[in-house]
Amino acid sequence: MPLFDTASTMDSSTAVPLGVSVPRGDSGGTRHRAGGRANVACYAPGVPSLEIVYIAPGGDWRVQALPNVTDGVHHGIVEDLPYGARYGFRPASHEQSLPLAMPTREVEDDGGQPLLLDPYGRAVDQRDGVLTSVRMAGDFSWDGDERLRLKWRDTIIYEAHVRGQTMLHPDVPRELRGTYAGMAHPAVVEHLTSLGITSVQLLPVHFHLDEPHLQDLGLTNYWGYNTAAFFAPHPAYATKAAQEAGPKAVQDEFKGMVKALHAAGLEVILDVVYNHTAEGGPDGQTVSFRGLGEDKYYRTDGHGRYVDTTGCGNSLNFGEPRVVQLVVDSLRYWVDEFHIDGFRFDLAVTLCRNAANEFDPRHPFLLAVAADPVLSDVKLIAEPWDVGYGGWQTGRFPVGWVDWNDHFRDSLRSFWLADRAALENGGHGGSVARLADSLSGSAALFQASGRSRLASVNYITAHDGFTLNDLVSFDRKHNEDNGEQNRDGHGDNRSYNHGVEGPTENGDILAKRAQSRRNLMASLLISLGVPMITAGDELARTQLGNNNAYCQDNAITWVDWTRTPESHEMLRSTKRYIRLRKEFLAAQPHDFPVRDEQSYLYWFDQDGRPMSTERWNDPHHRVVQLLLGTDDGEFAGLIVVNGGTSDVQITLPEGAAEQAAPRRFELRLTTSPLHEQRQGGVVAAGGTDVAEANSISIYRT
Repeated sequence: MPLFDTASTMDSSTAVPLGVSVPRGDSGGTRHRAGGRANVACYAPGVPSLEIVYIAPGGDWRVQALPNVTDGVHHGIVEDLPYGARYGFRPASHEQSLPLAMPTREVEDDGGQPLLLDPYGRAVDQRDGVLTSVRMAGDFSWDGDERLRLKWRDTIIYEAHVRGQTMLHPDVPRELRGTYAGMAHPAVVEHLTSLGITSVQLLPVHFHLDEPHLQDLGLTNYWGYNTAAFFAPHPAYATKAAQEAGPKAVQDEFKGMVKALHAAGLEVILDVVYNHTAEGGPDGQTVSFRGLGEDKYYRTDGHGRYVDTTGCGNSLNFGEPRVVQLVVDSLRYWVDEFHIDGFRFDLAVTLCRNAANEFDPRHPFLLAVAADPVLSDVKLIAEPWDVGYGGWQTGRFPVGWVDWNDHFRDSLRSFWLADRAALENGGHGGSVARLADSLSGSAALFQASGRSRLASVNYITAHDGFTLNDLVSFDRKHNEDNGEQNRDGHGDNRSYNHGVEGPTENGDILAKRAQSRRNLMASLLISLGVPMITAGDELARTQLGNNNAYCQDNAITWVDWTRTPESHEMLRSTKRYIRLRKEFLAAQPHDFPVRDEQSYLYWFDQDGRPMSTERWNDPHHRVVQLLLGTDDGEFAGLIVVNGGTSDVQITLPEGAAEQAAPRRFELRLTTSPLHEQRQGGVVAAGGTDVAEANSISIYRT
């Protein structure tokens, strides 16, 4: 075969499946194994003819035209494309070209066209400035590993970054730090299991690129929300040894991480970015989709201009069936090939915008996922907003999905921090109504979509924003290191520094900050719904006030494992709250009814009487008691919140008509500094106790 072959003779190739696959009739044959015969198919409606440029391991660069076109899919049989071969696509030249040579930086045709990544490529090789896809084999010894399928009611999510989780871990060998293998190291797994979380949610691990403006600043896209290949793991998160061994070793290291976490009883959820690609705006880099069919892959208006609802320059066009197919195929691949337990969808509203650019809870993408026998059986988490018109859709995703609940985040921050700042400075706080709604799972928010309070992913912090420690230490964002003159990042943080901006050695302020951290973490972990903890919050991690650290691949974002009195106390408290959550949940229903919450939740004021409308709406009344019922007619326990600045004498409730009356309450914890002295105290139902200022107390019946 000549080095350059533009013959357009029709062959026996097929337009499905997309990507590189074994030709029909060749499966398992020795010819396929030895020669690397492959069916190649690429959806490229924007070019009249397409070539594949490829190199087998140890071979020379070759070019072959894909002779067939079916509904925009260019396809052909390539006889010598074995596993490990690197390849890319380019529009076919209209003139006979000279045999292809390999330039120092780019494989180009005579028109200067760089190679385009295969949208279905299973790996990406990056060397000498050249990006190529790689043909991959999927074999791996799973030894019976399967997805865990944990119930939502029992799920506690831990949002982590593969690199940041282990870069500073003293018990992880240096060569494993910041890698998939490091995440699977026994010291890291032991921390996660002893903490009590059930599901690790990893920030993006799809192959991604750094934006040009970050490269100019000498920074990187640390978070990874700039995907260039939806089927390929990011090789930079693999160990150096795996990277040197090649894409198969990288893939196996990733699978080994999933296998190790599953063996420890931990689910693996991926944060996925299907709303835009790394190609950016119309003047951005051409990596794949733009060169194959820009007006099909990206949403445009009637004048061909990009419609950007992501803030990243482009938005994938989910009005195009092939884009929906691409994403569904990608998701299914990660479940089937990597045993992934679920996905968190970044800016999920963009994936569900119809032809009128409006959110549609019955969008074809959502229907395709619901009808898919694989994807309908995994965890599906929406970030229910984007930056376009009508972009905030919390509570409106359909049955089968759960939503990040920003209402919960804002309510908890307001009650425990912004209100406290106002009260301590002579102002007024809010009532307990919004806090109570959040503690009970924001039922009304999800009712219209036919979902219960278990559709609420409750969180106070995430990768985007202040850490828990910074929420109680800074009134303002400090993002100067990002190179944007502190203009980036959200300004409405509802935080409170307790009197001093940033680090301090003032013992009184440190004690107040510690109590506020405990209040926030305890509120998160005793609330109905699904809690999510941000990695490092259990250790009082700080980002020094940076609330948009997406470009900081350094100690600002890495989890600090140094044990200080603050980190030790926060870790111990977090473990305590998780244990208590699991204890309370043991007698709770697996799915609270959408409407009939009165069978399980009973609200009382500080005098032990049912809450009145007046007290719900009174900003001066910041005490509430929540009595939790169970399926078997008993009470699980009592939660007492005092959001005021003074200690309050409370009367513990004597029960409700539908449940057997409690006889006494045992104090299991308080977030006040008096926990060690008061823990274990017993109070009779109808008796009195003290709820310390700015604290939560939890009793077991």
